Amino acid sequence: MPMARNPVLAILTALFLSLTLAPGAVPMAGAAAPETPAVKDGTKALPLVVVVSTGGTIAEKTDPKTGGAVPTVSGDDLIAAVPGLAALARIEVVNYSNIDSSQMTPERWAGLSRAVDAALARPEVAGVVVTHGTDTMAEGSFFLDATLTSDKPVVFTGAMNDASSPFPDGPGNLYNAVLQVCSPASRDWGVTVTLNGYINSARDVRKTQTTNVQTFESGEKGYLGYITSGTVSRFNDRLRRVRLPLPETLPKVAFLATYAGDDGAFVRHAVDDGAKGIVIDGVGSGNVNEAVYGAVKYALSKGVVVVISTTVYYGSVEPVYGDLGGGLMLEKDGCILAGDLPGQKARLLLMLGLAGYGPDAAKLKALF
Repeated sequence: MPMARNPVLAILTALFLSLTLAPGAVPMAGAAAPETPAVKDGTKALPLVVVVSTGGTIAEKTDPKTGGAVPTVSGDDLIAAVPGLAALARIEVVNYSNIDSSQMTPERWAGLSRAVDAALARPEVAGVVVTHGTDTMAEGSFFLDATLTSDKPVVFTGAMNDASSPFPDGPGNLYNAVLQVCSPASRDWGVTVTLNGYINSARDVRKTQTTNVQTFESGEKGYLGYITSGTVSRFNDRLRRVRLPLPETLPKVAFLATYAGDDGAFVRHAVDDGAKGIVIDGVGSGNVNEAVYGAVKYALSKGVVVVISTTVYYGSVEPVYGDLGGGLMLEKDGCILAGDLPGQKARLLLMLGLAGYGPDAAKLKALF
């Protein structure tokens, strides 16, 4: 029937068109809401993201005299090198440091944690991106994950190829990191390490390849998500997060890896050198030989807290073996088993735990 002869149909059709074509119309049920900023007074209110630059390969260029990559690029330079970033968010830059991450220390990460928390405390800040060297990014991100007080998103990113490379990966990684901070799909992940499109939990991430851009992986725990075509796809929720207050000073904790034929001398030296705690990367499910076991007993007798981790990439330290130096005997004698936490991260957690609880075995054990 022609529309002109059916006034009811004409009214309904006009109403439908006005709803579907009106600016700001609500999508129909089942339609995916686009990841775009809110509209206010006809102007897009872009989120504010703070980029904290610490250095690393992403901020390095090749020195023509030596042929080696050295830190030369500021945080402002990094932002300027990323096309399209201004359409995602308003960016503020904090130039915290400009060093290779091999020069990072827990004390530097403590200062970084305070700087990031200060930015996150501002109500208008949506989240923070930290550009950092990849060598110690897994440790640094975990330190902040344990000490930050805010639940806003924090993304660590960097590069495997420096800014002089014909294939620099830094700009794309920085773009994705800002995109992730702004995306509703990335909430409640804590601190993440995001490079090459893959999103990793700070607790589980490891650097697995010395030069390849696809170096960060989370092993059997899996990626949290993936970024492609401007969209964050959420795969998993994070499994666990330990949070501790950030102390003014950090106690001395040694990290040692054992090996076949180890005589325990390094463990004894660490004790005599004043370590308050020792993390020993054991073999298998968390075992040491008889000589090292004797050195561990010496450390425990001096009140030094001993945590046992493992050199094995996947799985947990378990109290299985009952011979001298087996995980079962180590636990019975008072050692703390690190579970699935890698040794370098177990050291940072023990430092924070000792600062907060002292040598309280029960409280420290609960952290792991």
